[in-house]
Amino acid sequence: MHRKEIPMVANRKASLPVIYGDTPSFLGADVVHPDWPENGYDVIVAGVPWEGTITWGSFSGCELAPKTIRHSSARYGGYLPEYDLDLFDYLKIGDMGDVPVISNDPAGTMKSVHSVMKKVYEKKSIPFILGGDHSISPEVVKALSENAEGNIGIIHFDAHLDNSKSFGNDMYPRCGPLHRIAQIEKVRKASIVHMGIRGPRNSPSQMAYAKEMGARVFSIREIRNRGMEAVMDEALDIACTGTECIYVTICSDCVDAAFNPGGPADFDGLFPHELFYALNRAGQSKIAGLDIVEIYPGQDPRSFSSHLASWAIIHALSGMALKKKGAGNL
Repeated sequence: MHRKEIPMVANRKASLPVIYGDTPSFLGADVVHPDWPENGYDVIVAGVPWEGTITWGSFSGCELAPKTIRHSSARYGGYLPEYDLDLFDYLKIGDMGDVPVISNDPAGTMKSVHSVMKKVYEKKSIPFILGGDHSISPEVVKALSENAEGNIGIIHFDAHLDNSKSFGNDMYPRCGPLHRIAQIEKVRKASIVHMGIRGPRNSPSQMAYAKEMGARVFSIREIRNRGMEAVMDEALDIACTGTECIYVTICSDCVDAAFNPGGPADFDGLFPHELFYALNRAGQSKIAGLDIVEIYPGQDPRSFSSHLASWAIIHALSGMALKKKGAGNL
């Protein structure tokens, strides 16, 4: 089967490499062992099927999302007519399966994520992570910081600032990854950018903390008033100033609830095309890692949010391919 014909081939899923059981690799990418011997993969996809403390009501089950996102990706290839480009012509992508998690040991799970991501960076690959909840992101950034020579900028797509310093007795709250990320020495606080912040599930103390550390907050109102193109220009300028690379972390609720049935009920969010444009631009920049988190398959029987995640990742990868092709900012 020729890769460029894949989206149109009947029973495509049955012919794709599998991670385990009947779960295919993301976009049919090569399946690689965590200790793969060779370098040369531009991007390594990894799942982190982890969910820690539930912070609100029935929104749970995001540990199942790596599987549903991979299954949704079986519908797609790497060609986007918007850019007349097939990302597989420029990028070598592998899928290493899921990072081991320990359900009754949050600290052990975080160590596992960090250890595996450190190996990915040592192989000179860029990890694209399928979460899981948002608590895992700092461990990836920590691994990046141990392999980067310079500082790191952060672009954070979310409805919420997610910089809480604590949540009960949970040392790794899903509402606090940006606080933990900001404590990493090589993360330049003035190059932390929050995108799409909105709604009544934020607090004044969180906004004050973001401003205190020097982070830039783009509310949904500012994005609507100025347009995503202008905002993303500024966001990339901030994230790239004084940094060697940028890390992108995406909570599904950055997208409006109407387009994200597998996410929280957070309205007035980004439209998919705004997120896709922003991720494509980030891919054309000095991206060194990406995660997409907080998708709850149990409330989304048709996996719309998992398909949205696949589209988002494809747009980011296409940005990387455009950069490698030398045709960025189309």
